[in-house]
Amino acid sequence: MPSTLIDSTILGNLVGTEAMRTVFSDDNRTQRYLDVEAALARVQGRLGVIPQAAAAEIERNCRVERIDMAKLRAQTERAGSPVVGVVQQLAALCAEPHGRYCHWGATTQDITDTATVLQMREAFALVDAELTAIADALAGLARRYRDTPMAGRSHLQHAAPITFGYKAACLLSAIERHRARLAELKPRVLVGEFGGAVGTLASLGPDGLKVQAALMRELGLGEPDISWHTQRDRIAEVGCFLGLVTGTLAKLATDVKLMMQTEVGELAEPFTPGRGASSAMPQKRNPVSSVYLHACASVVRQHAALLLEAVAADHERATGPWHIEWIVLPEAFVLTAGALAHARTIADGLQVDAGRMRDNLDLTHGLIVAEAVMMGLAPHLGRERAHDLVYELCRTAIERQRPLLDLLAETSEVTTHLDREHLAELCDPVNYLGLAGEMVDRVLAARGER
Repeated sequence: MPSTLIDSTILGNLVGTEAMRTVFSDDNRTQRYLDVEAALARVQGRLGVIPQAAAAEIERNCRVERIDMAKLRAQTERAGSPVVGVVQQLAALCAEPHGRYCHWGATTQDITDTATVLQMREAFALVDAELTAIADALAGLARRYRDTPMAGRSHLQHAAPITFGYKAACLLSAIERHRARLAELKPRVLVGEFGGAVGTLASLGPDGLKVQAALMRELGLGEPDISWHTQRDRIAEVGCFLGLVTGTLAKLATDVKLMMQTEVGELAEPFTPGRGASSAMPQKRNPVSSVYLHACASVVRQHAALLLEAVAADHERATGPWHIEWIVLPEAFVLTAGALAHARTIADGLQVDAGRMRDNLDLTHGLIVAEAVMMGLAPHLGRERAHDLVYELCRTAIERQRPLLDLLAETSEVTTHLDREHLAELCDPVNYLGLAGEMVDRVLAARGER
């Protein structure tokens, strides 16, 4: 019976996806073990290391449906590794004398690590597809709202105007970097392992490296230059990558949650009847995707730290650090899939209230463009004096609840240099968007080039 959210039949799809859970399921993991064993037998038969008939018999039986999973559970609890039980069952399934050639020259960690790499390759395809879909949605938002003004915020306070397209393009730029990172790390990470007991391939004599090279070609994986049984930087890099991806997604969720607040009201998650409902407050429309996305991302970051912990392995075969990966890596991928699914839901159906964004820009009656006024006065008064003068007028505007424009127009030190019409232009937030639009265009152009 499932006991965690990841495998829960009720809550599981709030923190993961069926597709990613399938990648790291018992059946798929076991099949990947068998895929490695089958490929090993094929190449060894081809190279004359084992008899061709044995290779064919081993490959014929490398199907997960032939494995007794209840028996495998008992074997694993006894041996401490499922590969031992898989090999025992596989050898027993093969007609004599062929079964004796199963797992020839390999060690448990060779099969486990290589199978894990095959699982990661499947998982990367899911991650890449979701990142691409999220990037497409963010590009649409950036393009559509390129010139839609809104308040930029610093320390949760109004800072200076931006556009919502600019905000979307900032996220898009990060997602595109993650897509580039994924493409860059694949050649480093999708590397198989086949080294035998302590990595030296001693059990295969002079044929060892030929078998290793042929095995990796057969599996479509990179060939290691040396054993990595206790050099776990590849797996740790994957953890860090997942942490970075989910960190960016959590940034999206954080902004959406804040902008959904009743007092702000600039964004809303996609609506379907009953979504985000409260059991006690009928008016509520709570963020759902953003909440679970944030939770998933927080746990993935902790898992990344655990995968870094696993790098500190002892000697040539680790006593514990390796097993951290067994626990953490599948969870990190499943939670990342959950975060990606929620981010895609948000980006695909985000409800944008441009009118509320404009209303909020005017909430402080011109204070949000205080920098624009300061810079407009700086050529006449010097930057420091302009800063201090505008600072004083802003404080007065807050205390007296008056528009900044009115106070500026009543200040002779200001009107000596700028008339009210010019001041009104400086106090219009739409006139102080900087190069937000051009930056959006640049991000979209760079994406097009990729």
